[in-house]
Amino acid sequence: MKHPNNLFAHALSAGQPQIGLWLSLCSDIGAEVVADSGFDWALIDMEHAPNDLISVLSQLQVFASRRTTALVRPEWNDPVLVKRLLDLGVPGLIFPMIQSVQEAEQAVAATRYPPLGIRGVTGISRATAFGRKTDYFARAEDETTVIVQLETRQAVERACDIAAVQGVDGVFFGPSDIAADIGQLGKPTCDEVWDLILPTAKALAGQGVAVGTLALDADFAAKLLNTGFRFVACGMDTALLARASDELLGSVKGQLKNK
Repeated sequence: MKHPNNLFAHALSAGQPQIGLWLSLCSDIGAEVVADSGFDWALIDMEHAPNDLISVLSQLQVFASRRTTALVRPEWNDPVLVKRLLDLGVPGLIFPMIQSVQEAEQAVAATRYPPLGIRGVTGISRATAFGRKTDYFARAEDETTVIVQLETRQAVERACDIAAVQGVDGVFFGPSDIAADIGQLGKPTCDEVWDLILPTAKALAGQGVAVGTLALDADFAAKLLNTGFRFVACGMDTALLARASDELLGSVKGQLKNK
C-alpha cells in the first residue's frame, strides 16, 4: 500500500484556488452532512470548538472516502498534540497564533521526523494504515501541509520572514483576532483590519506564498480568491445551521395571521 496524495497540498503548490468550510460541530454526522458538498478542504477546529482526539478521528474517517481534504487546527503549537494528530493521519495543520520565525520553525519541526524535526516515530498507526503504507516515512514530509496563522499586527508585520521558514506551506490570516489586536474587537470585516491584511497578503502572493483566511460572506470570499488568496473558508457549519434555523423560523412566523 502506498501513501495517498494530499490533494489540498498539491493544489496549493499548483496555484489552484481552494474553497473551504470550517467545522465546529464536533460531530461525525455533521461532517457527513457536508462531506459530499464538494469543498476542496474542511477545517476541523480544536482551538475554538470542543473537539478532542476521538471526535477528530471520527471526522477524519468520514472524509477519508471523499475528495475534501480534512485539515485540523490544534488548540496550540504543541508538539505532543501535533504528534498525536499526525499519527491519526491528519494530512495538514493550521497552527494558531504564530508570532515569530522561531514559533513557525517549532511548528514545522513538530511535523518532521529526526533529524529534520522532533516528531516521535511509530510505524503502527492510522497514518501508516497500521504498518501497511510502505512509503509513509519517505513521503510524509511532502504530503503534510503546514499552515501558520497570523493573528496580531506584530505577526502580520513579520509575515514575510515567517512565510520564508522552510516547511511552511501557507499563511492564514485570522481577521477576528487581528481586529481585537488593533482595537476593533468584534469587527473582523472593518476597513482597518483589511487595510492591514491585504497589502501583506498581496506581497506574499507575489512571492509565491499561498495565503488564506476565513470569510463568512460568500461574495467577499470569492473576491479574495479572485484577487490572489489561494485558500479561503467561506462558511462555518455552526453559523450555517444558526442562520438557516433563524431564517426558517422567521419565515414561518412572518406568515402567521395571529402573531
